[in-house]
Amino acid sequence: MSNNQDYWKANIALLLRCLVVWFVVSYGFGILLVDQLNEIRLFGSGYPLGFWFAQQGSIYVFVVLIFYYVKKINELDKQFGVEE
Repeated sequence: MSNNQDYWKANIALLLRCLVVWFVVSYGFGILLVDQLNEIRLFGSGYPLGFWFAQQGSIYVFVVLIFYYVKKINELDKQFGVEE
């Protein structure tokens, strides 16, 4: 029973870390810090960085987080002996 609880604690901790990163990127960079980030331009004189985070960056980070979560959860499954 303790092994199951340890597995779920580790699983929830991983999930919370991913959600914190996603929150910081989408809400923090896309809304709260948008004015400061807009001072930085992408691709030379292209789009402001804050605009990019608000429109596309948070989506890209979310997709990367999905792949990160899958990789880490597979490692966690192997660690606790519950892999498929």
